[in-house]
Amino acid sequence: MDDIEDVESSSDSELSDSEDSNSKTKVYLPGQTLKEGERLVADQSAYVLYHQAQTGSPCLSFDILRDDYGDSRDEYPLTANIVAGTQAQSGKSNHVIVMKMSNLNKNNKAPGDESDEDSDDEESEIKPMLETAMVLHHGGVNRIRCTKVKNRNLAATWSERASVHIWDLTRLIGAVSEPSSAAGFIAEQKKHPILPAFTFAGHMDEGFALDWSPSGNGQLLTGDCKSNIHLWKPQEDGTWHVDQRPFAAHSASVEEVQWSPNEKSVFASCSVDKTIRIWDTRASPLKACMLTTKAHDADVNVMNWNKNDPFIVSGGDDGVIKVWDLRQFNKGKAIASFKHHTSPITSVEWHPTDKSIFAACGGDDQLTQWDLAVELDEISNEKNDNLKDVPPQLLFIHQGQKDIKELHWHPQIPGLIISTALDGFNVFRTISV
Repeated sequence: MDDIEDVESSSDSELSDSEDSNSKTKVYLPGQTLKEGERLVADQSAYVLYHQAQTGSPCLSFDILRDDYGDSRDEYPLTANIVAGTQAQSGKSNHVIVMKMSNLNKNNKAPGDESDEDSDDEESEIKPMLETAMVLHHGGVNRIRCTKVKNRNLAATWSERASVHIWDLTRLIGAVSEPSSAAGFIAEQKKHPILPAFTFAGHMDEGFALDWSPSGNGQLLTGDCKSNIHLWKPQEDGTWHVDQRPFAAHSASVEEVQWSPNEKSVFASCSVDKTIRIWDTRASPLKACMLTTKAHDADVNVMNWNKNDPFIVSGGDDGVIKVWDLRQFNKGKAIASFKHHTSPITSVEWHPTDKSIFAACGGDDQLTQWDLAVELDEISNEKNDNLKDVPPQLLFIHQGQKDIKELHWHPQIPGLIISTALDGFNVFRTISV
């Protein structure tokens, strides 16, 4: 159920199409039809680490909280902290939830693991743990993003009720960091519930686009379904000033906004109007749109800015993933285009340190890893007709979740991906990255 899976056959006659007649397994690619007697079995050896987690209501947006456990850490068991927002069924309460996922051990079947059996037995006894602290949220959470400003962990949430809230996560993080304080946190919540530190209800409609400035200066961008983008600037009194003059060059819903990782005043946006636009906040909102390109033949749902090179990766309702070089942006031609997914792309993100690798997911229940540095190996493809239609840049296919909505690479744990879907979270690292 996870990755490019093995197909096991229950009869020898069904192995006749395999290039190795002695093999009882073969590689399965999404879209292929299983023969009678065949079933999908996850190849656990394709994962260095793989865990699952569920919450009461689905969390269709989340973000990874930077922590003090260290950068580039690879000693197991691992710990990861995230903040998520629920989208509960009608009539049920929604929440902002801080989660601490700890005791995340390696997959015992991971290749290259030469630990002895005693060590494996010890690790298997250490069960992964999930600790949570939550606060009530007014309406379902369309999207949530976090940042740290002056040592304060903040989260911004887009509510389905057309409001944007900012939350101070200090007490929630403290509750999951020290399990002994969890009971005290719950009791305190009953007496003095945590409320948003700031709320803006000036958007004309609900939205999804949301991004904090990576500079840590507390600036925020929010975009709505009425095509408007607003810039927030922090004030000395702990509030935010939201510019009432919107960036309004889009002609339809703004689906994503994202600050440039290198230029403090520059951001990008994508829209249902099929375009991606580049803006400079130093100009007035009416003149701030500097570059525009028609990016897809359908709604542009998501995009992500490369941390190292002037590239943007985008995903659309057409199921296409495109990579754009901003130095050639006005030409309107992507430097790479991939049509592997069969449903709308719901999330894309570049690897935090490897500039050629990104991940994507879509409504076809696939999460894929890609490497632009890989070139076509014609010899390998000739040996395996099963892979002839697979782009050589496609490194890995992860499956097993229903309707995947969002993914993020952990910025402090190399190769670790967390994804969320209707049926919960997956936390994994593949052998490919």
